[in-house]
Amino acid sequence: MAGSDGEYKVADTQARFAVAVREGRPVNDVSWTPGRVLLSNRRLILASNDGKRTVPLSQLNGLGGRHDANQSITRVSNYVSFDLGDQVLIVAAADHESFERDVYRALLDQRTLMAKHPAVAGGVVQESEWQQARVKIDENGLGAALEQGAFVEFDLDDISGLDAAKRTVDGKKKPVIEVSHTDGDGTSIETHLAGSSQRMRFVEAWLRKGEERSTTNVDLSSRDREVLMALYSGVSPFEIPAFLGIDVDVVEETFERLIELDVVEEVRVRREVTLNSRGRNIASEAMNEQ
Repeated sequence: MAGSDGEYKVADTQARFAVAVREGRPVNDVSWTPGRVLLSNRRLILASNDGKRTVPLSQLNGLGGRHDANQSITRVSNYVSFDLGDQVLIVAAADHESFERDVYRALLDQRTLMAKHPAVAGGVVQESEWQQARVKIDENGLGAALEQGAFVEFDLDDISGLDAAKRTVDGKKKPVIEVSHTDGDGTSIETHLAGSSQRMRFVEAWLRKGEERSTTNVDLSSRDREVLMALYSGVSPFEIPAFLGIDVDVVEETFERLIELDVVEEVRVRREVTLNSRGRNIASEAMNEQ
């Protein structure tokens, strides 16, 4: 699929696909077609025994969203929807997460945006200038290589907020996405990204996945929240029992639950030991020798 015009292959996978919306109306009798999906940085090709359909990526209005018009679609837990305006195609790949990431790679990898970084740091507005940024998609999120040499990482697990607005960038009104995340030192910052309407729709859709991950719809108990707030305030995990007046075993159980909820990460396990009879004898002899 590589071409002299800079086209290159991004993905080649087995999948099922269907038309969920035709002429602006949901299709009630949707049927899945098994086949092969080829994806480049320029086009999407759906190939089956019935023929081949090519969709230029430049025709895409958006990605995502479910179109569960009937049971045959509802039963499929994961698929990517391609919004072409009056028509929506849906593709359920064998490896959904990998294919979805490849779609965003095809749309955004090596494309340029404008970035203001940091626009806000620690709650204080910065005097940063807009500069060009080259984008790269990876499994953790989005990276942006800035014109002045810095590299900004937007880890999907680190994105705490996302706001879309219109701002004046280099004298022109452009769509801007304000991304709340943290820098390498753990400082809360905002980075602002700007670009064409179509490109920013895809950037926003990809980064929204991070915001969704960090939403607070996790089922936390009051004890869980106490422990989280203590950690956020800088209290050492080992000091939390004394700080909150809670038994060590209860805190350990809370840590286990928070790890399962993917709210905290285990750094190391502290060992709790007690002397046995041999140890007590050795310790006693050592004390007598002093």
